[in-house]
Amino acid sequence: MSFKVFTDSSANLPGNIISRYDIEVIPFRYEINGVMHTCEKNTDNFDCHRYYEMLRNKGTVKTSLINVQEFCDELTPMLKAGQDVLYVGLSSGVSGTVQAAKVAARLLTEEFPERKIRVFDSMGAGLGVGLTTCKAASLNEAGMCIDEAMLELEEYRMKLCQYFTVDDIMFLKRGGRVSGVTAAVGTVLNIKPILRGDEEGHIVSCGKVRGRMRAVEALAEIYQKKVRNAENQIVAISHGDCMEDAERLASIICDIAKPKEILIMPHEPLTGAHVGPGMLALFYEGNSR
Repeated sequence: MSFKVFTDSSANLPGNIISRYDIEVIPFRYEINGVMHTCEKNTDNFDCHRYYEMLRNKGTVKTSLINVQEFCDELTPMLKAGQDVLYVGLSSGVSGTVQAAKVAARLLTEEFPERKIRVFDSMGAGLGVGLTTCKAASLNEAGMCIDEAMLELEEYRMKLCQYFTVDDIMFLKRGGRVSGVTAAVGTVLNIKPILRGDEEGHIVSCGKVRGRMRAVEALAEIYQKKVRNAENQIVAISHGDCMEDAERLASIICDIAKPKEILIMPHEPLTGAHVGPGMLALFYEGNSR
């Protein structure tokens, strides 16, 4: 039996991809300088430059998880219609949203015992969530049942590479990712960290280079080492208002191993608040995470 695929707005997907895969999106909310905003269900109308310019000018953003009641409200209509549901969510290593979804799933299972409700932790953020959601939808289209799809997603998760760099280390310091001394030294010496989503969905450092261009090249070098079957997959790039760097990275990886499709997106506002302007990320299926 087919199932309905849900994700949240951290998936960072454009409207055409959401329509192509028939995905339902649950929006996050965030607060800018005391004013509440609701994320769009797709990133088509996200004013990337305005948002990241606000961060450059010391604007403050507070983010929050999707709560249990919101999950129940979003999933209930599909369950009432007789559909099983699979939700792919933002990594539990950076958010409590997946845990809230699991609580909602338990409550909804009591109300709809004949339905299957599954929650999948992408162990990713941004387009890491997005690509995993697309994978779930493609498995559904292929006729796989929901529990078979969950097993397949677990294997896919361990091969989905998620590497990124940031332009301003101080955003990571405020998020508790690096020490104050490391952040200060990095800023003075123009040190750019290379980071990744690890096997438990946490953000960890895997290197550092000096200078922005070298950071772009470092992401491409990791791609060269890890990518597999590029010609059969979507490779995704997201950026915090640095489109030129995103396009440069896309050009380099096409010279290395051209993918079936490249998706370049402005990085969505929720997790963008924690990585800051100048963030550049690359997502693809590799030989290991």
